[in-house]
Amino acid sequence: MRAFDLVVIGDANPDVVTGPLSGPLAFGQREQLVAHAGLVLGGSAAIMACGAARLGLRVAFAGRVGADPAGVFVRDALAGRGVDVGFLVTDPELATPLTVVVTTEDGDRAILTAPGCLTATGAEDVPRELLAAARHVHAASFFLMPRLARSLGAVFTRARALGATTSLDTNDDPAGRWDRGLLDPVLEVTDILLPNAAEARALGLYPAEGQRPGPSRGEVVSGEVASGDEAARPPRQPPTVVIKDGGNGALALRGTRPLHAPALPVDPVDTVGAGDSFDAGFVAATLRGLDLASALALAVACGSLSTRGHGGTAAQPTWEEAHAATLHHSDRGSH
Repeated sequence: MRAFDLVVIGDANPDVVTGPLSGPLAFGQREQLVAHAGLVLGGSAAIMACGAARLGLRVAFAGRVGADPAGVFVRDALAGRGVDVGFLVTDPELATPLTVVVTTEDGDRAILTAPGCLTATGAEDVPRELLAAARHVHAASFFLMPRLARSLGAVFTRARALGATTSLDTNDDPAGRWDRGLLDPVLEVTDILLPNAAEARALGLYPAEGQRPGPSRGEVVSGEVASGDEAARPPRQPPTVVIKDGGNGALALRGTRPLHAPALPVDPVDTVGAGDSFDAGFVAATLRGLDLASALALAVACGSLSTRGHGGTAAQPTWEEAHAATLHHSDRGSH
């Protein structure tokens, strides 16, 4: 048996989450009062790793933090949530990344990140012995780590040769370029791609407006990729593409016909990290052998339930909680 069910590669940093703002963010040295602010563990990869550990997977984290108090915070937070940090590198020169998240009353948010040592993270931070110990390897925040992005295809190729499966959540591209020359070689060795709807549209993978799936759980619906230049040049695509779409639920593309799972009815406290908790749910369900429809429904439950608390990790569900929520939602939908 392998030592780890999952190795997660990517970003880990403190998040200062504050809000919600009732109006625009004011400059001119104006002070605005908000209802909540908290220092929590952030980074798409870190939140995903914690969610997977909460679901019962044996998880190790590969990446970098700085030799500073923020790095100590990250290391302790990951370890405290059951994630193995033996392969988390301490960068001797660059600082730990820091992110400020400003939320609004309508559920939107602005994200400001100082990348710090993310720019130095590379393939050497993911040693062969770690890949050999994993059943599955997940990477996140592709465009925040340009050095790792250039070598991630080689990392995934090595992982697959050693018997692991792979998944990727690109997250947003702050530069807005969505460099296909950089990304396509990685997609060729990615088993599961996990973008949100905006990211999927930027990649030309999301059904065009007006062809959005209906609300029935497990319903197979038709859809087409976006028209125009992106359709003329279809992107390389992993065997399974899973698209997160907030209140519209989620969509799984395997072959030519999408499979849809509706969102759970929740009153969210904080949506930060919900997509990363979704990723954890989908990977955990897949590793447990669930079929595509069941894995999609459980992932939706994980993302929805994670919004019950502030920050990305405070309200992540256990496997039993997510499974129960999935069954309850399915029973309600059948009446």
